[in-house]
Amino acid sequence: MKYQLLILLLFTSFLSMAQSNDAGIFQNHADIGNPKVKGAVSYDKDMQAYTIKGGGYNIWFNRDEFHYAYSKVKGDFIVTANVKLLGEGKDPHRKIGWMIRASEQDDAAHMSAVLHGDGLTVLQWRRLRGAYMRDPQDEIFAIKKNAQIIQLERNGKTFIMRIANPGEPLQEIGRTDMIDMPDQALAGLFVCSHNADVQEEGMAWNVRIEKTVPDTYNGYRDGILSSRMEIMNVFDGNRKIIYQDSGRFEAPNWTTDGKKLLFNQGGSIYTIPVEGGTPELLNTGNAKRNNNDHVISFDGKMLAISSHRDGMAGGGSTVYYLPITGGEPKIITDSTPSYLHGWSPNGKEVVYTAQRVSNSPAYNIYKKAINGGPEVQLTFNKSGLADGPEYSPDGKYIYYNATQSGTMQIWRMKPDGSGQEQITFDENNNWFPHISPDGKWMVILSFQPTVAPGDHPFYKRVMLRLMPAGGGAPKVIAYLYGGQGTINTPSWSPDSKHIAFVSNSGSFK
Repeated sequence: MKYQLLILLLFTSFLSMAQSNDAGIFQNHADIGNPKVKGAVSYDKDMQAYTIKGGGYNIWFNRDEFHYAYSKVKGDFIVTANVKLLGEGKDPHRKIGWMIRASEQDDAAHMSAVLHGDGLTVLQWRRLRGAYMRDPQDEIFAIKKNAQIIQLERNGKTFIMRIANPGEPLQEIGRTDMIDMPDQALAGLFVCSHNADVQEEGMAWNVRIEKTVPDTYNGYRDGILSSRMEIMNVFDGNRKIIYQDSGRFEAPNWTTDGKKLLFNQGGSIYTIPVEGGTPELLNTGNAKRNNNDHVISFDGKMLAISSHRDGMAGGGSTVYYLPITGGEPKIITDSTPSYLHGWSPNGKEVVYTAQRVSNSPAYNIYKKAINGGPEVQLTFNKSGLADGPEYSPDGKYIYYNATQSGTMQIWRMKPDGSGQEQITFDENNNWFPHISPDGKWMVILSFQPTVAPGDHPFYKRVMLRLMPAGGGAPKVIAYLYGGQGTINTPSWSPDSKHIAFVSNSGSFK
């Protein structure tokens, strides 16, 4: 009998663990309100996507019925996902979306960012436990219908809903503080069939829960948030997290054989397989204070790095190069500060941003041969910042970002510094142009206009955007919490289909 009881307990524990695994990043999933038709969640580990099945009469009046995949989250945070309902459905008011909820009780206060089967997109809430939801007092309707990307943010007592379709910037639908929500609440994805006798099904992908910090938070002064290494198909927008760490790592480079990513952490350089795994330390000799400016040569044989030297001007950032397999680095720039950003296609020169106070207080673009000779100044701004220089694969242009128009925008010039032309023209502050290996596309990092043009801080709401290398309208390919260290250096895959980048989140403990 004891043996049978032990087997039963082990089997029950196995089932419980299996259900937890099905929930992916979520701590739990459950039917709320005891719906007649039960729901379920399945998680595709390869695609990092969720399929959610749910029944339930509705999420309305003074009680709710639906299926919910959720975690307990305390404080401020942002949740974002691509979502869609599957099949034709039985009721036009079947729904999928994000919900922040006070508890698992069926009459709990909640804030929900909802996509309905007929395309209706709306922010809805129950003000307090047991309250009847009112139409239209307890909802804000979007003009846009059939949004695929839904974001819900909690900022203190205020809740903000934003939506977009692929390629678009997020648009705010509305915000409200008309709800009684405890500091620790549930946050997750749900499906409700809006028909007690029916089960409906939805999908969610690019699912992110990001713990935020105040806008005044300084990533150098106030502490480090956790880091996630992500790879993304730039054409369909699918993202995958391959590595996570509670510390700070930055700026992945994709090796030219397509097998590994190279990144910096704690002053060292590491590599990791693109499928994920355990990082391996790369030997950089006496250069042990490496920053997030490291670039692999076009032929894949050499690695250039920026590393700090004690007692030198401007923090002492110095450009070196070494074999891609590791070794003792050779110095390229004697003067500091110098921050590397690119190789010439022939592997004979590097380009970097540097401050030379004898010439100007501004940071300007320079290039220098790796085997010696004088550095060559390419931009001559008297104030502001020119940064992020990177050669196009054909060697015809150097792309960079600069503040000479008043905001940070993308520019390009010929390799001798002539023919400077502005490429982006919008309200965002755009940084770090990276050109695809086939020379057709450019990915940029965009900060909101509220960030100072010459600053690229940690831990902000930023976008990655894709545009033709010759110019054109950028389209959004990722919304994330990041900034400094997200994509400082070239990170395209050799096939020009994917990029690697770093996103951030605070701890959920």
